[in-house]
Amino acid sequence: MQFGSMERDPPAFFRQGPSALTKLLLFSTLAVGLMAADSRWRMTQPLRAALATALLPLQQSLQTPIDLATNALSYLQGIRTAQTAELAARTQLARQSERANRMDQLMVENDRLRALLDLTPSLKVRSIAAEMLYEAGDPYSRKLFISRGSTHGVVAGAPVVNDSGVLGQITEVYPLSAVVTLLTDRDAAIPVLNTRSRQRGAAFGGAEGGSAMELRFMAGNADVLVGDVLTTSGVDGVYPPGLPVATVSRVERRSDVGFARILLTPASGMDGVRHLLVLEPMAAQMTARPDPPPIDKSAARATTRSGLPGRPAARSAEGASR
Repeated sequence: MQFGSMERDPPAFFRQGPSALTKLLLFSTLAVGLMAADSRWRMTQPLRAALATALLPLQQSLQTPIDLATNALSYLQGIRTAQTAELAARTQLARQSERANRMDQLMVENDRLRALLDLTPSLKVRSIAAEMLYEAGDPYSRKLFISRGSTHGVVAGAPVVNDSGVLGQITEVYPLSAVVTLLTDRDAAIPVLNTRSRQRGAAFGGAEGGSAMELRFMAGNADVLVGDVLTTSGVDGVYPPGLPVATVSRVERRSDVGFARILLTPASGMDGVRHLLVLEPMAAQMTARPDPPPIDKSAARATTRSGLPGRPAARSAEGASR
């Protein structure tokens, strides 16, 4: 057997190249170098752009079913929302139509009753438009400064309202400005009327840290419910009757206290007020009482002397007969 003819190279299965650690280090270095070169010189940007351009139609075709499903759901949801809004609008329109018809009937009936009883027509409230300048700096009071004063006809005690209801009352007047004390101020008070039970009361400010009002001096069993609307009663001669004041937000009835604690939410948003109206007090618009007729001094003197109203006339008649 000739040993020289034997193959000296190991089989392919036993051949060993670089070690695994060497290959790992080599390819890791190559990967890091490629990433650094790409981030610095944008070497693969053209390839990336070409690949994105080639895959764009495929992406759009795959996105089409999703877009169709989303649009269909949005369309159906929009139709449902529109139908619900239409139904609510029709219901509100019907209620407003019924209320308008009822209001017309009440106005006609009111005019007939006034004509029947020969009552004077309701007073027309005169107003002055104003704008809020700034709020008072006192953190313990709720007051506003407005852009109208005594030169514009504003007087102390005049009520102030906005489009939602009563805001407060003029407490200080200057030539070109005035101070409005809001209803939520701790020193504010206003007579109110419950539109449901027709019960009168007095609402005071300063409740809940100056953000709410309170209906005080109401008995524990008073007919007051959450949601009742309170308006001005008009008995004070300042506020015109029927202006929205507040809504009952909470009623606390306790057996150990004779009065109920009734919290109110003002009808007018006290924050964010900008434009308002200053009304003339109702007492200034009422017709003054006629002066009493003058007293005849001679008749009064004769009556005082005689002590009886008929004596002077009798004496004068007796003297005339003589």
